[in-house]
Amino acid sequence: MRPVCVGDYEALARERMEPANWEYFQGGSGEEQTLRANREAFERVFFRPRVLVDVSKCDLSTRLLGTPVSFPVGVAPMAYHRLAHPEGEVATARAAGAVGALTVVSTFASRKLEEVAQEAQGPLWLQVYCFRRREVTEALVRRAEAAGYRALVLTVDTPRLGRRERDVRNGFSLPAHVRAENFGEELVAALHAHQPGASAVATHARETIDPSLTWESLAWLRSLTRLPLVLKGVMTGEDAARAASLGIEGIIVSNHGGRQLDGVLPALEALPEIVRAVAGRCEVLMDGGVRRGTDVLKALALGARAVLVGRPVLWGLAAAGPEGVEHVLSMLRDELELAMALAGRPSLEHIDSSLVHAR
Repeated sequence: MRPVCVGDYEALARERMEPANWEYFQGGSGEEQTLRANREAFERVFFRPRVLVDVSKCDLSTRLLGTPVSFPVGVAPMAYHRLAHPEGEVATARAAGAVGALTVVSTFASRKLEEVAQEAQGPLWLQVYCFRRREVTEALVRRAEAAGYRALVLTVDTPRLGRRERDVRNGFSLPAHVRAENFGEELVAALHAHQPGASAVATHARETIDPSLTWESLAWLRSLTRLPLVLKGVMTGEDAARAASLGIEGIIVSNHGGRQLDGVLPALEALPEIVRAVAGRCEVLMDGGVRRGTDVLKALALGARAVLVGRPVLWGLAAAGPEGVEHVLSMLRDELELAMALAGRPSLEHIDSSLVHAR
């Protein structure tokens, strides 16, 4: 039977993936409190629908950093899509573009960023880390600009990798056929070094990612490119206000899908504070726990311009390749359109905080 909701793809994907690879995608850090809380947060928000509104047509289109998209849902940056499907990120970007959605490509993609750009039909942003060897980050930025990416997304919540206990138990390392294609072998060899009771991803992060990144580092990144800069992993109003004051064009409210500091606030609950703090000075997106079109509507009502979806995209990719990704995104779009109609909100401009009540 064809899946009728995003959640139906989860079991299908699990059947098709190697157990350790599945747990790498699914797992969070520590006791996975934040991983669970991301989802539970949506259950504490309820709608206040308006009636007798003309909803014969609902307009879901919007712009993200000036680029038009068909609806306010995009693909979050996630590493190593080839663990789910041989075409990897190329298949994901092609599918997202087919429905007019944004794709944020991970620095640790398992296809080269240029290959993804050549196949993509929709807008692309590139997620980057700041590496200890700054020339590595600089080279990525130059390549992204040349390939037509429209923004840089700097992940700021990962000075060190969270302790992902599923990966530790599994001694997770990348299989030989999957590699971080944007880098030379000398930089990524540790990702393939299997060691029982240790995560190769965590070992690699300790060796390569710069834990001394500060606000002052943003000026250096700005000096490399004219692309808009988005900070991913901002979770407090204080940091959001500082980012806005520095001219950052976008913020992604995110706790890394529950994979970094366990016990941090769910992204949905952090969202209103951040929206208030930036006061319209930059665009605010969020990710974490989105599984339904009604989840998207709740996030929009709380101030997000758009949401990014992570694990469900990989479920679709693992279960049915690019067609699965396209179906996952299409279901979210259709569910959002229906929810808007039933809530009496015929366009995104009609969605505001009066739509929801948080328990």
